[in-house]
Amino acid sequence: MTDDRALSLKELPVDQRPREKLWSLGASALSNAELLAIILRTGTKQKSAVRLAEQLLIKFGGLRGLSSVGPAEMSKVKGMGPAKAVSVAAALALGERLNHLQAAKRPVVRNPQDVAQLVMARLRYATKEHFMLALLNSKNHVLALPTISVGSLNATIVHPREVFREAIAHSAAAVILVHNHPSGDPTPSQDDINLTTKLAAAGKLLDIAVLDHVIIGDGKYVSLKEKGII
Repeated sequence: MTDDRALSLKELPVDQRPREKLWSLGASALSNAELLAIILRTGTKQKSAVRLAEQLLIKFGGLRGLSSVGPAEMSKVKGMGPAKAVSVAAALALGERLNHLQAAKRPVVRNPQDVAQLVMARLRYATKEHFMLALLNSKNHVLALPTISVGSLNATIVHPREVFREAIAHSAAAVILVHNHPSGDPTPSQDDINLTTKLAAAGKLLDIAVLDHVIIGDGKYVSLKEKGII
């Protein structure tokens, strides 16, 4: 006999169930798809709620794209009935309202100096290179300042995958690359320039602008945008 029940989150292994993960580890441990799956509750007989959530995010271009369409458009996706679509739309609307409330408290980046002031105290005396991102919304409010990698004394390994995974996870409209030179001299190396060019090109493909690369030294900084490299 064919089982035509919708797949429930309870049918996943315990350590893969989004509700249990959120309860024990907190929301930050879950992907966007897993959080969305909790709202959806069930999938279809062919796919789990997590898989349905992934398809929604892919189809509409992430959370930002999903929040721009109404429940009627969402309900056209196979497995998304009116109840699911309305639930997702309501959750996204609450998130947007919270985002507006919090925006006034977020730092605003208007120029490279603003970026330098945000990270100078943390990076100027670091003995290893720290590669960070300033993730910005469409109004240049700072959404987060994640550290992508910590390297050796004079080198750090950064892959576009890690950079833009963070940007997408935070629904960032743009990013500013930030790293320090433990020598205290923020003069960009050729490796810094090559990495900047590579990440800027990747950002164009994803429609996430790389606005600048700010290199931090001992009480001073260099902006690659001001130098005309970006």
